[in-house]
Amino acid sequence: MKVFQTVVILLLLIALGVFGAQWLAQQPAQDLGQVFVRFGGYDYTTTGPRALLALVLAFIALWLLVRLLALPFRIWRRHHRKQARARLIEGLRALEAGHWQRADKLLERAAHDLEVEALAQAGRVRAADAREDAAAAQQHLSALMRRDPAAAALLDAERALAIGQPRQALAALDAPAAQPLPPRGLWLRAQALAADGRAGEAYGLLGALRQQQAVPPAALAALEARLAAQSLAEAADANVLAEHWESLPRPLRSEAAVVDAYALRAAALRWDEAAINSLEHALDERWDESLALRYGQLPIGRFDARRASAQRWLQAHPASPGLLVTLALLARQQGQWTAAQEFLHRALAQGAGAEAWEALGDGFAEAGDDALARTSYANALRATRGEPLQPLPPRELRDQIHDLAVGEDRDEHGFPRLRD
Repeated sequence: MKVFQTVVILLLLIALGVFGAQWLAQQPAQDLGQVFVRFGGYDYTTTGPRALLALVLAFIALWLLVRLLALPFRIWRRHHRKQARARLIEGLRALEAGHWQRADKLLERAAHDLEVEALAQAGRVRAADAREDAAAAQQHLSALMRRDPAAAALLDAERALAIGQPRQALAALDAPAAQPLPPRGLWLRAQALAADGRAGEAYGLLGALRQQQAVPPAALAALEARLAAQSLAEAADANVLAEHWESLPRPLRSEAAVVDAYALRAAALRWDEAAINSLEHALDERWDESLALRYGQLPIGRFDARRASAQRWLQAHPASPGLLVTLALLARQQGQWTAAQEFLHRALAQGAGAEAWEALGDGFAEAGDDALARTSYANALRATRGEPLQPLPPRELRDQIHDLAVGEDRDEHGFPRLRD
């Protein structure tokens, strides 16, 4: 394109010169003014327009001469740049394929071109990391720092996070050379803050990440829920916990993981009412098995009130394993092991896993039945691993039928649910 533009400009100048010469030839000399030039002992006389035209032509000739003299150098630089890009592409391709040594050699040669040096050095760092050559990786990172400090800071932070050193990652991202952080830098900073136990600060970066579209919507929503739950779990006291909870968007306060984190932290801070109310509200709004189980696992009292709520939910969710385990836990806390055992057998018949077996083991151990306790604990471990379970002593047929029998299961609108 540049060659084409140069040719067009030259043609236009030539045409302008031709028309100008024709115009000058038609004008009387006395009307054009006179120019006198003395050089080297000689006197030159011409008209003003002709002198101007001569200067323009001389300038064009000089410009063409400079272009012609620089042409070999331009061709050589273009060839060198083309070779560097080809080596960069081949080096990155070798890096992707896992040919670490070949990638390093190609990228080393590509790094001699200033335009691709930063990309080449970053690739050499990754190749050295893959070879577990820490000294070479640090050397290439230093070279990248001299050429592109911002890119080096992002790469250093990414490497620090990969080895579980979030504070080192934050130090790299907080360096003046890395400011202002690009979208990927904001993403890495959020990850580092969360890994360093500062989820509240990481949550504050979500607005910038959303504005810059640095993360796909689905990934950003997952990150928001994770950071919200973690920030609640990290709350130092009940006031901070309440502040975090109230600042969350309403839809997020219905997410199971977020509600679970809030309830657990509230219970740990002896804020029993908040823990119970959050779970009850979430379960009334949208049923979730994990929250139904957590309702019985909370390390708080109020057994009668919780058991009454669980019995109410059981009418709408008679086949809920988590709810049946919760009823068993609450019954055992009230000293009603027989009722708890019945709930646990029903839970297992409806597909409950390790939690039900562990609760059975605790109950049998408390009742002094060590053999059944050991079997139950072993089954809890096997259920976690997905291994076959050991059967307990057979129950009466009537009890087995009762365990499998399930009343009509209705949804939140009161309509019966169809079973597969």
